[in-house]
Amino acid sequence: MEGVAVHLIKGKISREFVIDFTRLHEQWGYDSVLVGYYAAAAEGFGIALYAATHTERIKFLIAHRPGSVAPALAARQVATFDQLTQGRMSLHIIAGTSDQDQASEGDFLPKQDRYRRAGEYLDVMRRMWTSEVPFDHQGQFYRVEGAYSDVKPYQQPHPTLFFGGSSEGALQMGAEHCDVFAIFGEPLSETQDRLDDFRRRAAKFGRTPNFNMSLRTIMAPSEGEAWDKAHALLADIERKTGTAPKPTNHSSERLVGFAARGDVHDERLWMGIARATGAPGNTSCLVGTPEQIAAAVLQYYRLGIHSFLLRGFENPQDTIAIGRDLIPLIKAGAEAIDRQAQAAE
Repeated sequence: MEGVAVHLIKGKISREFVIDFTRLHEQWGYDSVLVGYYAAAAEGFGIALYAATHTERIKFLIAHRPGSVAPALAARQVATFDQLTQGRMSLHIIAGTSDQDQASEGDFLPKQDRYRRAGEYLDVMRRMWTSEVPFDHQGQFYRVEGAYSDVKPYQQPHPTLFFGGSSEGALQMGAEHCDVFAIFGEPLSETQDRLDDFRRRAAKFGRTPNFNMSLRTIMAPSEGEAWDKAHALLADIERKTGTAPKPTNHSSERLVGFAARGDVHDERLWMGIARATGAPGNTSCLVGTPEQIAAAVLQYYRLGIHSFLLRGFENPQDTIAIGRDLIPLIKAGAEAIDRQAQAAE
């Protein structure tokens, strides 16, 4: 899984880039691509549907912000996309981005309230996807009367729901309503603690969650060359950014905290970029040869993280390298771990 970028030239979308970049992921063995969300970006469902019509199998994890549209309409949008692509989608729920970005879309609800609204939003959506008769709903944030959707999702009961976040509000919402907890790369010990904690939270609602981890790769034929690349990249970023900005959310604070303890954790997890940038997003890096990075990813797989969002820093070169040199190693290693686990049962 990797993020799909959209080239905009004077406000115009490069259709050729969307097609070519998505096909590149499909060609090199990616299972899915992330279509991100921020207030000024091109609309994600439109980008993903256009890309889907020009590819055959690759899936789309579409970031979605509850509150930007009414939940009844969003439920029909999701179901329509899922039907037209025959199940080639998942939904990433983003409820807690920056107040400034929210305000630019006319949303001034405080962050903690946005998580509570997201939970109610997902309640309404789920009923739209599953109810065979019209229903009423009156909650704190939404009210519908006679709500119903003729179109139901292709995937039953609905596409997989991802979420991310480290605040108490995010964890509460995700434990109750979502299927996959998406986290950034952290040291193995702390990752184990996070997974255990979230499993306990989800169990209170009768749920068994899955997990996703975002990592950035810096690969080279030798370990020394990989670290040289990492340090050159860091020097370039530090020249451009100067003093690192302060973290803007709980997840960023966690990453910057790990960076303060040291740039390198568990031999291969490198937090230099997180330290230099304030960790505004996916800044946890694995540095080494493809074999070394695959081994590091599989350590997380053994903890119970069974999907990974992998991206590099230079595209399309890194997109190709990850697909050609890394993904086959990870998939083969995961299959071997699964066989060992089955044999031990």
